[in-house]
Amino acid sequence: MAIKRPISVHEDPALQNLLAKMPDRVKNTFTEEQLSYLRNAIVNRQWRNHTVDARGTIPWFKYRYYYVFIAGKNKRDLSRAEQQASRLINVVFVASFLSISITLGLLILYLMKSALGINLFDGFSLGIWDWFKTLWT
Repeated sequence: MAIKRPISVHEDPALQNLLAKMPDRVKNTFTEEQLSYLRNAIVNRQWRNHTVDARGTIPWFKYRYYYVFIAGKNKRDLSRAEQQASRLINVVFVASFLSISITLGLLILYLMKSALGINLFDGFSLGIWDWFKTLWT
């Protein structure tokens, strides 16, 4: 079994691809240490790890279109505008959840009251109990 020797920074294909996009006067100024840090930055792209990562292509006539759907925890520091938007979204989400929960809870309590035959006001009905009974009969 042969022992693999480490690839030098000058032989690394990812680094060579990056350097190929630079003019000669720039790429020739990098030291060995700088090139090794560049290689580490390219190879260790932790930002590519997402909880949900769906990528694919859709053929459409003679063209192919690609789609990318990624989701995961944002590990970046948020700007002030992003923090404000995040707070607003959280407030809207919590308010919506509470509104739906309270409405559903009141509906269940009303249906239980009606099923037990309890009338809070004589001769008055919202009609929800009659509508609910028609669903199940």
